[in-house]
Amino acid sequence: MVIITHQREKCIGCNYCVELAYQRWRMSKKDGKATLIGGVNKKGFYTVKTDDDEWEENQRAAEACPVNIIKVKQI
Repeated sequence: MVIITHQREKCIGCNYCVELAYQRWRMSKKDGKATLIGGVNKKGFYTVKTDDDEWEENQRAAEACPVNIIKVKQI
């Protein structure tokens, strides 16, 4: 299982996460920030649990994020 966490308020809208892991990320047309698909907001941190097959692409997205607001943990 993989847990993905995103601090959406700090997003600068660079679009790297969408390019690297399209099945889990989209850009919002309202504010230009990335949205974690399926993420549940808890005090500004959006979190989703998913299958192991999404780990690699989301890990690349986390590493590419210039403001370091994506965390991917394999449990």
